Amino acid sequence: MRDVAAVEQCIAHIWSDGPLDILVNNAAGNFLARSEELSPGAWEAVIGIVLMGTINMTMCCGRRWLAEKRSASVLNIVTTYSSSGSGSGYVVPSAVSKAGVQALTRSLAVEWGPRGIRMNAIAPGPIPTEGAFSRLLPKKDLEKLAVNRIPLRRFGTPEELANLAAFLVSDGAAYINGEVVTMDGGEWLQGAGEFNYLGQMMTDADWEMFKPKKKKE
Repeated sequence: MRDVAAVEQCIAHIWSDGPLDILVNNAAGNFLARSEELSPGAWEAVIGIVLMGTINMTMCCGRRWLAEKRSASVLNIVTTYSSSGSGSGYVVPSAVSKAGVQALTRSLAVEWGPRGIRMNAIAPGPIPTEGAFSRLLPKKDLEKLAVNRIPLRRFGTPEELANLAAFLVSDGAAYINGEVVTMDGGEWLQGAGEFNYLGQMMTDADWEMFKPKKKKE
């Protein structure tokens, strides 16, 4: 995702069998940390995957669609803390990156819409997956606190996200362009900033859990 040459090679290989009609940018990287403890590499890793990776994929496909005068649909996965405009403490590289992806979505919706390319996004709330929850909600008390912030009192499911995504990229949503659809059970209505509550409950020992372990030589 971060390597433009690798992305270009991948898309060129796909196009050799036939052009894409749909692009879903869902790759992401995130972890909990106090911002003052982040290294430049940590910032670059998240921004590189989330923001630059989305840009790389979108531009590689978009240039081809425009040159071939093809209609297409792009769906970007953002977050509730980017779509609400609030940002969020303790996941600042992600908040910065996802806000950029949201701006990209709406900007290109205007620029590329007249040329047949729709741009939309989904802002999901917490959806349990091993990769996400092991980094963002590794403790059961954090998980309980998170679910209690949601008026529906449950997390979303991958199937619900997939159903919404399938609709937004389909011909059934052909008049939807530049939209960010929130799917969070009403969580954002309860308060902005997905992880802002951590400052009141995390100890120094808790923060140590989230630091990457050094590899043994």
